[in-house]
Amino acid sequence: MTHDDTAPVYGSAVTKVEPFGVDHIPDNERHGKPSSQFFVWFAAGLNFPIILLGFSAVGLGLSFGAAVAAIVAGAGLGSLLMAVMSRMGVRLGVPQQIQARGPLGFFGNFLPVAYINVFAGVGWAAVTVILGGKAIAELTHLPFWVCGLVLTLVELVVSIYGYNMINFLQRVLTYVLTPLFVMITVVALVRGAGTFDADPKAPDYVGSTGGWITFGGWFLSFLVAWAPFASDYSRYLPDSPRVVSRTAWYTGLGNFVTICWLGILGVLLGSNATSTDSITALHQLTGPFAIPALVAIGLSALAQNFLNVYGGAISIQTLKVPVTRTQAVTLICALAYGISLWGHAGIEDKFSVFLNLTAYFIAPFATVLLLDYHLGGRSDPGRIAELYDRGRVLSWGFVAWAGGVVASVPFWQSDLYTGAFAAAHPHAGDLSMFVAAAAAAVLYLLTYRLRPLWTRDVPATTEPRPEKTAAVAGS
Repeated sequence: MTHDDTAPVYGSAVTKVEPFGVDHIPDNERHGKPSSQFFVWFAAGLNFPIILLGFSAVGLGLSFGAAVAAIVAGAGLGSLLMAVMSRMGVRLGVPQQIQARGPLGFFGNFLPVAYINVFAGVGWAAVTVILGGKAIAELTHLPFWVCGLVLTLVELVVSIYGYNMINFLQRVLTYVLTPLFVMITVVALVRGAGTFDADPKAPDYVGSTGGWITFGGWFLSFLVAWAPFASDYSRYLPDSPRVVSRTAWYTGLGNFVTICWLGILGVLLGSNATSTDSITALHQLTGPFAIPALVAIGLSALAQNFLNVYGGAISIQTLKVPVTRTQAVTLICALAYGISLWGHAGIEDKFSVFLNLTAYFIAPFATVLLLDYHLGGRSDPGRIAELYDRGRVLSWGFVAWAGGVVASVPFWQSDLYTGAFAAAHPHAGDLSMFVAAAAAAVLYLLTYRLRPLWTRDVPATTEPRPEKTAAVAGS
């Protein structure tokens, strides 16, 4: 249950293990400043794969101006999504995954959380361990498995300490990583940047409009993948109108700046890039400054994976798996490390496939959450107890989410599967996310006033209430 004592149990202590899991955070535990969200997301966005995404503009045959416009549009839309979802955490004081129990139902939430958050959390953690591990291996000449293990152990310890430690280290990493990425930017620009015109003969050219939609969609997808975790890092902030508003601005700004900065840098460098391997490309771009650049990539892996591991652990607890948050963190780290050993070869191709598939499922999930918050009355803190009510088994939001995913399948563009519409009309670009979100929105609007699909009587001894502290109850 919610802790009601006046003195906080956790407060702002950085070196104390966070005692809360998927609990509602009571008023006496609320602390921090909205500006913390800028550092959380700015540090997480400083990563080399964004530069690699920028390389793709040349292959798609886009002009420099069109590529920049696509990045700004994708980053702007994604940052707006993150801003709105982050402010929901301040208002409700629960993780995003728990919020989804509102429109989807207590158990209806299991399937999307299992795929979107657990699978995606493990997958993103593995991708990041691979990139960071390869950078450290290149720097130290140690085997990849050793470098990946070191990264994983650091992420394990920090994620066990939890919210306050992550917020503190993201601020530190912002100050450390920013000058390193400024150095990468300056050196890379001096060594070979340039603008370019549209090229209909480019190998991946699908038309100016389709290429623009696809390219901008990749940057939007990168932020959409963070959306199910947005409230996890704002739910401790004090619930006041001023904090809610500023949290949105800081979250949006932190995401927008890094995605635009590194994405546009990648576009500038794309005309001269001769390798899609991340570490080889980094050497080519930075030359004699490769060592500090490799340090930057290794440290940026930590900034990303603190969030991936912590969010993934919260997702496991949302599924009612009987483990503590510490055990869930350990499981996420072990799975991510194991996958990194298997998949570290050819990571760039796997990254693009994974980026698309997660976005196809997350876009309708985020749409349902947003509509339920703003139209379904979920912004009312008085309804928080409903999120812990096992009697609300399945709600219509699950149908809206699933319908959005199904509607998007013909539009999928992936090396694993290409939908019928995408195969017949490649010049339209990748519309999957937008179709999924639109279909989910329509289905939600048609059904959100209906009674839940499935309810059951809950014994009096388990009446709806916020769950006990995860460190104690494992919930």
